[in-house]
Amino acid sequence: MRKFNFKIILPILQKLFSISILYVAFAVLPAEATLKVDINSGKIEPLPIALPDFFGSGTQAITLGRDIASVISSDLQRSGLFRLIDSRAFIQGRNSLRVRPRFPAWRQIQAEALVVGSTELRPNGQLRVEFRLWDVLRGQQLVGLRTDTEPRNWRRVAHIIADAIYSEITGEEGYFDTRVVYVAESGPALKRIKRLAIMDQDGANHRYLTSGSHLVLTPRFSPTEQEITYLEYPPGKKPRVYIRNIDTGQREKLGEFDGMTFAPRYSPDGKSVIMSMAQNGNSDIFVMDLRTRRYQQLTRHPAIDTSPCFSPDGKRIVFTSTRGGKGQIYVMDSDGRNKKRITFGRGKYSTPVWSPRGDQIAFTKQTPGEWFIGVMTPDGNEERLLARGFAVEGPTWSPNGRVLMFFRQPPAGKEGGKPKLYSIDLTGHNEREIKTPTDASDPAWSPPK
Repeated sequence: MRKFNFKIILPILQKLFSISILYVAFAVLPAEATLKVDINSGKIEPLPIALPDFFGSGTQAITLGRDIASVISSDLQRSGLFRLIDSRAFIQGRNSLRVRPRFPAWRQIQAEALVVGSTELRPNGQLRVEFRLWDVLRGQQLVGLRTDTEPRNWRRVAHIIADAIYSEITGEEGYFDTRVVYVAESGPALKRIKRLAIMDQDGANHRYLTSGSHLVLTPRFSPTEQEITYLEYPPGKKPRVYIRNIDTGQREKLGEFDGMTFAPRYSPDGKSVIMSMAQNGNSDIFVMDLRTRRYQQLTRHPAIDTSPCFSPDGKRIVFTSTRGGKGQIYVMDSDGRNKKRITFGRGKYSTPVWSPRGDQIAFTKQTPGEWFIGVMTPDGNEERLLARGFAVEGPTWSPNGRVLMFFRQPPAGKEGGKPKLYSIDLTGHNEREIKTPTDASDPAWSPPK
């Protein structure tokens, strides 16, 4: 259901002002009404939206205007919530949109929303980008923004505009101005090369973070910084955990750990990490203060306790344990008290990850011959299986808690058994492959930049 109401756009502006290092100035244009898409209603009919190329003066400005519009279009269409109207159907040309849209012309082609933008290269070398989002049916502006930035930042400007459109129409925070770290895989099965790689959430700006000389696994993003933890296996040595700043490349060894198979996850405030470690042959859960490097042991049980993850408020922890005979999901207080089993279904559960919204826990489920990515409420109710396959694993949440990314590895006889990244929305629809230069596994979604 779509409804109209007034919505103050302060949260969008706060997000934009938070990156003022990149963007010199922002100006707010008037907002009058809001076109809404209810994204909680199961399968959603995409909103018809028109997005002409941004108009500009001069060859470079025109090219940038076309490129910015293309990235915005791709972001919105990939979300599954928007249907981009073919530009060949446009009746009003983009240059005439400088004044005001002729709304009957856009209603005639069934557009319900219209994005109008411009690009201008300023005398000081800055790129000025302006856009307005219009409610076509009511002929009212919803939101508008203006930014001056370096021309090289044009792609990020496009993602921020897409976030603003997504936020205004859905009422949820956008997730396009984010990045994904994953394990890039290559080589034969017995000599697999695994190295860390990073890219924008749409696959652009791809680069490798490690050389591949050492095996790496399970990168985890900090919720507060653009940094990750990851697990490295030097030949003949104990597994090592590193913390790495994504932008500077600086890394710090957190320690060497026997029997560790998953990298630690950060606490919500980024000041500690939670992990499973094997001591005397038994795996339990520990928290480490990153400042003092002191441990606190949270579980003491002969079963295997692993894959811990904090709730977004830091008050609870979800983890996997075999104390019930096979892998099942448990929750406990952040001090290790009040442990409670929340899954009792058929199959084995693993890799639970709390949603940034706090309302869902994603997990991997394995039954004989089939794997699933699913979600449930924190009390274990309302289990829903969203994706399935021979081996689907490693769910990671978008920052707004509305989309999951994971990897799927087909059997060796199908598609070469090569793992690939996929995304799917929380309703279980709109599954899409995320293109990468090599095979890919273990994705980790960043917080907003």
